[in-house]
Amino acid sequence: MERGVHLLPFFIPKLLIMISTKQLVDGPKDVPSYWIFEFYCNLSERLTGQDIKIKSLFKPDERTPSFCIYVRDNVYRFKDFSTGMGGSAIDLVQYLFNFTLNQAAQKVICDYNEYVLTGKLNNDLREFKKQAKYQVRDYTKRGWTKQDADFWTQFCIDSDTLNNYNVIPIESYSMVKEDNSDKIVITGPNLYGYTRIDGTIYKVYQPKVTEHKFFKVKNYIQGTDQLKFNVPNLVICSSLKDAMCLTKFGYNTEVVAPDSENSLIPNGAMSMYKIKYKAICTLFDNDEAGIKAAQKYQEQYDIPGVILPMSKDLSDSVRDYGIPETRKVLHPLLKEALKK
Repeated sequence: MERGVHLLPFFIPKLLIMISTKQLVDGPKDVPSYWIFEFYCNLSERLTGQDIKIKSLFKPDERTPSFCIYVRDNVYRFKDFSTGMGGSAIDLVQYLFNFTLNQAAQKVICDYNEYVLTGKLNNDLREFKKQAKYQVRDYTKRGWTKQDADFWTQFCIDSDTLNNYNVIPIESYSMVKEDNSDKIVITGPNLYGYTRIDGTIYKVYQPKVTEHKFFKVKNYIQGTDQLKFNVPNLVICSSLKDAMCLTKFGYNTEVVAPDSENSLIPNGAMSMYKIKYKAICTLFDNDEAGIKAAQKYQEQYDIPGVILPMSKDLSDSVRDYGIPETRKVLHPLLKEALKK
């Protein structure tokens, strides 16, 4: 009996080590993406396939959460709209610790294996199922009102421009979950549908709300349907509103806008633009996210960027200062960026 008492403490640790080491990993792809986000974001909520939004890890003093953790292709990714950062779970660790990609991968492996050896993983039983998301299924169009005119004309955007870019006023739109389990109808003043020539809606714009001003429906490079490729220059704006506003300046340019300032226009489209136009530049918002987005285009595509040092963006500058004053500041910047 006395001998057994002495042997027992030695057998239990060896048994635990044998069980735990079967779950140790050699590469970052073997580490569950949900674990990486839970561990490094210090989440109290278990990730089982749902999307969540938290305050930015890079701007802890922000008031409105802008850091989105979401599922794509059955793995978790992130998008931080306050800084423009985004990517995989490993990318997150790279940004957090200012590591190289390899250093981030090694840290994840070490931290996960250390977690495994604590035995906590054995109690982590969860069913991972991607949460059904809402999608815009249909919308009800309405007529233009004076309220609409008051909103758009402050940016010097008239009805002809809105019609040319297929912006329509809508009474309401329906959102249905992917699995058809729920449906909601959104109504309100100043609702607009951004559509293509065939009437297909690709984005809903709700300028009067404080959050979620845009609801993306489909991938689309805004302004594509209006391109004629008959001028020498192309300006990539941060939004369709800015793009429409720029057309009122009378420059010898065409305009497009990506889904958002934080998303790069794909390589294929950029290659085509470089063939069709003599010069291309970006014109993004005058904030941290806009500046970083312009830098990405410079690094990725060798395209110069213009940052207008007035209001937050071009359309706000026109609203606050008018086209003549905005042109005085913008013209030399665009001329420099588009020179060949």
